[in-house]
Amino acid sequence: MSALWVTNSKGEALLARRALSKSHDPGKWGPAVAGTVEKGESYEQNIYKEAEEELGIQGLKLEKEAKQRIHGKHNFFDQWFAVNLDWDISKFMIQKEEVEEIRWFSKKEILETFEKNPSFFLPSAKQWIDLFCK
Repeated sequence: MSALWVTNSKGEALLARRALSKSHDPGKWGPAVAGTVEKGESYEQNIYKEAEEELGIQGLKLEKEAKQRIHGKHNFFDQWFAVNLDWDISKFMIQKEEVEEIRWFSKKEILETFEKNPSFFLPSAKQWIDLFCK
C-alpha cells in the first residue's frame, strides 16, 4: 500500500474521510491519499496515480518517507510519501467513489481526537499518528 501525508505551512495535515460506500472502514478518517499497489506497479507509480485520481494532485514532487509493516485486521507494508501544500480545500478535486470529504487538522487535534475516540480513524491510525504527529 502507498499513502500520502499532506501538510501545509501552518503545520496542519490533510486527512480524508473514506467514502461511505467503501467495503472496508467506510466513513473513517485516514491519510489524504492511499492506494493498493497493483501487480507490476511500484509504490511511486501508485501514489502519483492515486494522488491524481483521489484529490487532483499532479505535477508535484512527492518525498519518499518511512516504510512500515501494518499489523491488525489486515497485515501489509505501507510506503509513505509526503508533500507540503498551501492549498485551500476547494482546490482539491475529490473522487467521490473513494473520498467522502477532506479537512485540514492540526496535529494537536489529531492526537486529542485519537485519544478520545480512536474509532474516528482507520484501524492503522496509531502507527501513522505515531510516525507523523509526535
